[in-house]
Amino acid sequence: MTYEGLYRQAIDELKSAGVPEAELSAWYLLEYSVGDGFFDRAYFYLHGDDEVSDDIVLRLGTFVEYRKKRVPLEYITHRTQFMGLDFYVDADVLIPRQDTETLVCEALKFSAGRDVLDICTGSGCIAVSIAGLGRPESVTASDKSLPALSVAKKNAAANNADIEFVRADIWDEVSDEPVSGYKGKLNKRFDLIISNPPYIRRHDMDLLMPEVKEYEPVMALDGGEDGLFFYKKILDGIKDHIRPDGIVLFEIGFDQAEDVSELMRSSGLDGIEVIRDLAGKDRVVRGGYYV
Repeated sequence: MTYEGLYRQAIDELKSAGVPEAELSAWYLLEYSVGDGFFDRAYFYLHGDDEVSDDIVLRLGTFVEYRKKRVPLEYITHRTQFMGLDFYVDADVLIPRQDTETLVCEALKFSAGRDVLDICTGSGCIAVSIAGLGRPESVTASDKSLPALSVAKKNAAANNADIEFVRADIWDEVSDEPVSGYKGKLNKRFDLIISNPPYIRRHDMDLLMPEVKEYEPVMALDGGEDGLFFYKKILDGIKDHIRPDGIVLFEIGFDQAEDVSELMRSSGLDGIEVIRDLAGKDRVVRGGYYV
């Protein structure tokens, strides 16, 4: 079979299975199946009629079967891009979304020379982007999940990002035995505290597309009955961990700006501002701890 024939066959199979953006998935899976770094669009157009090895046919067939089951493309290829940087992802972490780049772009405005904390770091995409693209004094990233911290640490190393990792349940130590390589306490104050916490309302979880609902980690999505559980938990301890004139940035769901803004005001934060993403939806809430 030729490259062209194999690509078209993959598209047809994915379309028949109802997979969205079948052409895009087929292309990335073909590119991943070939590997070796030489295969790109230019090579494909020049060599589309070349015969493909049986190994490539077998690999692509396996990957297409995964995708037909709605396994996210990023979990098959274990790679994605965020803020122009390359990240490894697997089923232990949420796949970085373009929407979250709004949060990072806002954070970069305030990060220079500051001690930054990223809560619920997951893949580490926020912390790594700030460490790599900004000029912070320091970056700390925390998460409750050890597998997630392992992925974040891998991404920090791959992007030469200097980050201190802490295993914590928001502000609390995790009750398990201490784990080598991770601190268990957030024992200093920060100038800039950022979080993209789980914020999906529990009754909305079943409405998510199959790629998200069936494969992405529930603990990175479920924000409790009202979707506000983690905002409340973070804000409950914010005064003990933020410096005077510190800034707090939250990613939010498109309809949560009013609720999260009020929670921030009730916690003593001022100058509340809502920032919209590129689609014009409310995406980030910023507040300051001015004393």
